[in-house]
Amino acid sequence: MTQINIEQETYELESLSETARQHIAHVQMADAEIRRLQAEQMIAQTARATYYAALKAELPAAKVIDLASVVR
Repeated sequence: MTQINIEQETYELESLSETARQHIAHVQMADAEIRRLQAEQMIAQTARATYYAALKAELPAAKVIDLASVVR
């Protein structure tokens, strides 16, 4: 028999109502979607970091100002 743990309680899946089993399936689908979205977010964050690094490489070098010559 298949068992499931919910809040430190173990249940026999077959002993639960059909409605409870449907809720479990929906929770599992939501968990899978959360994992998928987290992976997609990591991909987007990596892409952003790469684009930002490429942007910085394209910008002209910052001019260093000698503050001693400006402040008297």
